[in-house]
Amino acid sequence: MQVVLLQLALGALLLTQAAAGRVETLALPHSLRAGESAWIEVQLGAVPHGTEIELETASGRLLGVISPFGVRAGNQAGTYTVPLPSDAISNGRVSVRLLLKHYQSQRAPTLQEVKSVRVRISDPPEKH
Repeated sequence: MQVVLLQLALGALLLTQAAAGRVETLALPHSLRAGESAWIEVQLGAVPHGTEIELETASGRLLGVISPFGVRAGNQAGTYTVPLPSDAISNGRVSVRLLLKHYQSQRAPTLQEVKSVRVRISDPPEKH
């Protein structure tokens, strides 16, 4: 009976961790200036065919979904950018939750699957 309860408790803990995803707190290189935009840059390693990486704020606001397509098995999936709304930034930081979805399962991505996550700031458009 105790073994079964322990297994159930461990299973619930693992499920909670998988559903929570991986949270990265990122600092902006500098405060946004007039006309600048912030982007989240995500570098993916090798991921299984059919994988999606969902990005959301710590409060659950969806920021975007990365769906690598046409990548050969075992190859790096590339670098992707997702727009970061300025109202998602607080005190020069943003916490982003990453969730790997593969068919009917979801879990936190490993460090090999999501190699890096950072904030990039683009210059304002030039006036002509």
